[in-house]
Amino acid sequence: MTSTAPKVFSTCDLCDAYKNDLSGDFRVLPPVFRDYGGAHKFCGSVATVKCFEDNSMVKAAVDSPGLGRVLVVDGGGSLRHALLGGNLGAAAARNGWAGVVIDGCARDLAELSLQPIGIRALASMPLPTEKRNQGQSDVPVHLQGVRVRPGDWLYADEDGMVVGAKALV
Repeated sequence: MTSTAPKVFSTCDLCDAYKNDLSGDFRVLPPVFRDYGGAHKFCGSVATVKCFEDNSMVKAAVDSPGLGRVLVVDGGGSLRHALLGGNLGAAAARNGWAGVVIDGCARDLAELSLQPIGIRALASMPLPTEKRNQGQSDVPVHLQGVRVRPGDWLYADEDGMVVGAKALV
C-alpha cells in the first residue's frame, strides 16, 4: 500500500517507540548517508534495486510510476561511480517517487537539490556508471549491513532513516 498524503512522523519518536523491538522488523540505517534532494523529510513503501556501478535498473525504476514509494538502491557501497544524477532525479520526481536512497553515490548535486523528493546517498561522485543492463529489482537488499525488503516502509528526516516491516504511522 502506498500513499501520497504527507505523513507526520519523527525518526526519533519512531526509535523511542520501537527501541525494544526484538523481532528485527524495525531497523535503523547508520548515519553515513548525506541529504541531496529538495525534500529533507520523506517516507513510503520500499521498492528495491540491486546493482553495482551500473545504473540501468535505477533508470528503469525511476522511469516507472513511483506511487509515493521510496526507491532503495543497494549499490554495494561503491564510491567509484554515481548511480543517480540530475536526469534520473528529475525523472523520479516527475514519476511520483517520494525518495531515493542509494548505498553508493549521486552526482549533479545542484540539480538534485531542486527536485521535490528526498535523495540520500553516501557521497558525491561526478563519474557516471557503465551501462551494462545488469542488476536486479524487487529483491531483498542490504544497505550498510541493514536488511531492506520490497514492501518495507522507510522513514527519513533530519535525524536519520529507519525501516519498518509495515507502515509505522
